[in-house]
Amino acid sequence: MVEDAGNGLRLVIADDHPLFRGALREAVLGRSADARIEEVGTFDDLTALLERDADFDLILLDLTMPGARGFSGLIYLRAQYMAIPVVVVSGNEEPAVIRRCIDLGASGFIPKSMSVGSMRDAVAQVLKGETFLPPDINVTTKADAETDAIIARLSTLTPQQVRVLMMLAEGRLNKQIAYELSVSEATVKAHVSAILQKLGVESRTQAVIAVSKVEQGLWSHPQA
Repeated sequence: MVEDAGNGLRLVIADDHPLFRGALREAVLGRSADARIEEVGTFDDLTALLERDADFDLILLDLTMPGARGFSGLIYLRAQYMAIPVVVVSGNEEPAVIRRCIDLGASGFIPKSMSVGSMRDAVAQVLKGETFLPPDINVTTKADAETDAIIARLSTLTPQQVRVLMMLAEGRLNKQIAYELSVSEATVKAHVSAILQKLGVESRTQAVIAVSKVEQGLWSHPQA
């Protein structure tokens, strides 16, 4: 883990709002002027970047951006790039949403309402190996047992299975998923079968419903 936001620091800012990417960039550069920062506006651009080069110290991830539905982007990153800390940035400050982000492996949660100075401190805290949570937010209340069970099952999916589940949630057919992932339809069917088994459900629809239960409360906030 990086002990100091200093020499050689590399970050990715993944957010579809240029103004907020600018605020995050200002926050990082205010502490480490020589930090190298990549910016992307879609989840597909983020995954393409990481496939080329995954040597980053931190990812700042918008919770909802083009190509990622709700927590799916976070789930994928924690499965595929376990060594890179991920901090969620969001306009949704509901305690249940923040808690689920931490449960799913986020190293911190930065509300978009925070000042640039507070964002700077939050990033510094995570780079020291600590978890950052917004002040005055109580995340100790446990979610219901069913949601906890679903989160535990989601964590068992492989990165490719997470990608397939993300596409299922978007309503894509096996043929479309196969084309997007450059694999055969048989491979997609195998992934779907594995997903259903791991989630303990019997159909694609039930798998999507299970994910939606984890995301309850997220979509009530348009700026999540």
